Amino acid sequence: MKVIPIGIWGGYPNKNEATSAFLIEQDGFRCLVDCGSGVLAAVQNYTELRELDAVIISHYHPDHIADIGVLQHAAMVGMQLKEWETPLLIYAHDKDQEEFKKLFYKGVTEGRAIQAAETLELGPWQVSFCETIHPVYCLAMKFTADGKSVVFTADTSWKDELIGFSDGTDLLVAESNLYEKYLGIIPGHLSGSQAGELAERAGAKRLLLTHLPQYGELDEILHAAKSSYSGEVEFAVIGKSYEI
Repeated sequence: MKVIPIGIWGGYPNKNEATSAFLIEQDGFRCLVDCGSGVLAAVQNYTELRELDAVIISHYHPDHIADIGVLQHAAMVGMQLKEWETPLLIYAHDKDQEEFKKLFYKGVTEGRAIQAAETLELGPWQVSFCETIHPVYCLAMKFTADGKSVVFTADTSWKDELIGFSDGTDLLVAESNLYEKYLGIIPGHLSGSQAGELAERAGAKRLLLTHLPQYGELDEILHAAKSSYSGEVEFAVIGKSYEI
């Protein structure tokens, strides 16, 4: 299993970069996790668009879905050129029917509903979900195959259930959008120390910090995570390949 960060910013992209997205690959199967602003341009550095087998969306905030529309245009052109043979499947929750229906586009992309209580068989993985605490309905994801796993927290404030959901994971990709001084002020997100505490209590083998703010001194978030997690931790690096 290989995980490649495509976009690591929350809210809006930093200059020349992208908001939330990760490319996960195994056995030739490629899945894009979230598709925020700037992602479609960025992901082409690591894969041809026609080689994407699936997309999974955690929730419908723009920094996680902004490039779905242009991905659909790419799929339409690919189908017209006979380069894409089947519709691209986009998995997302259907709690927001208006947004879910937008995943269906001219027969070139199709939405597939995911549920917190169900496990999705997707390519080589079993994908399970956990509802998070966020201003809109949002799902964390765990990809498991061959006894290995990676967990994406998606956007969330602290939730005890995420400890068990992340238990023993090989890689925890945790949002860490908050400086410690904003805890209790800005809702729906984790601080660096909380991301570290989640990794520590879950026994995660490695921690990646993502969904970063564009302001302040980011090292404060990293130091806070290290203060509560005894394992290996770093900011997710765009384009770096994390092997599991």
